[in-house]
Amino acid sequence: MSDEQVTGPRLRGALEGIPSYKPGRPAAAGRPVSYKLSSNENPYPPLPGVLESVTAAASSFNRYPDLACTALCAELADRFDVPLAHLATGTGSVGVAQQLLQVTAGPGDEVIYAWRSFEAYPIVTQISGAASVQVPLTGGAEREAHDLDAMADAITDRTRLVFVCNPNNPTGAAISGQELERFLDRVPRDVLVVLDEAYREFVRDESVVDGLDFYRDRPNVCVLRTFSKAYGLAGLRVGFAVAHEPVAAALRKTAVPFGVSQLAQEAAIASLRSEDALLERVEALVKERTRVLAGLRSQGWTVPESQANFVWLRLGERTSDFAEKAEAAGVTVRAFPGEGVRVSIGETAANDIFLQVAEGFR
Repeated sequence: MSDEQVTGPRLRGALEGIPSYKPGRPAAAGRPVSYKLSSNENPYPPLPGVLESVTAAASSFNRYPDLACTALCAELADRFDVPLAHLATGTGSVGVAQQLLQVTAGPGDEVIYAWRSFEAYPIVTQISGAASVQVPLTGGAEREAHDLDAMADAITDRTRLVFVCNPNNPTGAAISGQELERFLDRVPRDVLVVLDEAYREFVRDESVVDGLDFYRDRPNVCVLRTFSKAYGLAGLRVGFAVAHEPVAAALRKTAVPFGVSQLAQEAAIASLRSEDALLERVEALVKERTRVLAGLRSQGWTVPESQANFVWLRLGERTSDFAEKAEAAGVTVRAFPGEGVRVSIGETAANDIFLQVAEGFR
């Protein structure tokens, strides 16, 4: 190609066709009352002590943050009873997920995940150059859960990583410990299984086992957690992974230097130290989730049993119509056109509006 034909820098072909991440729509401006139920955010203000910690840290943000997140990692190691060497932090769990692709997969490799699941999975997979293997959910509209048998069947010698979103985003379905153990027993030891537990704090089904219990004696299991959901630090971007040392060390190597701000680190530490208040708030959201699910079912909706801080309605071609009616009524929901809507559990008044919209739409 001659210089005259070159129109700009050569970019990687793998970037072509990457789906863009679509954030939840903000609350509609100009309405007397409008609520955002589209991003699975915590509707409560920061936990006790958090705002004070962030305010104090703000006086020194002319300095770089602690690259190693030393104090935060020490707090996490104590809280979850894991070695310091098994921890890695990043800009939210999605930032760590992208690092996991960087350390495991590239062109010619495959990454397996359920679909529909967290919409960042196809994005970070394609950025890495690897190929996505999407395994449809199972159980119909009543469950919409991971088909772990089909996911295990999909593993080949090209598979490098498997994402298991538990509870699943956006359907809220969770995987029991028995199901997960049976699946992990079928996964080759050289394939990394990432248990994405962004909504772990909202789980009330006793059959759903903490992923850390599996990580402890399985070197190919990595657990992702975040401070964005239950802890209410979505705007500060801090998440972490718990994995055996080779994986955790690789994640630390690929982390964006100083990616987790000092404000985020201090806020996360203060949040961990305010666990009693956290549990009260989470329990209040769980009660609201139970109320919303019961309300939807009494209206005649078929809704999966959610173990997260949102509910899922399978609407198909009516999805966009529902989202428009919800916004007109004063709440924004997360629409997946042609599939359904995910609705976060928010303030009681917001949940009431959503239920009114659902009843009218039904």
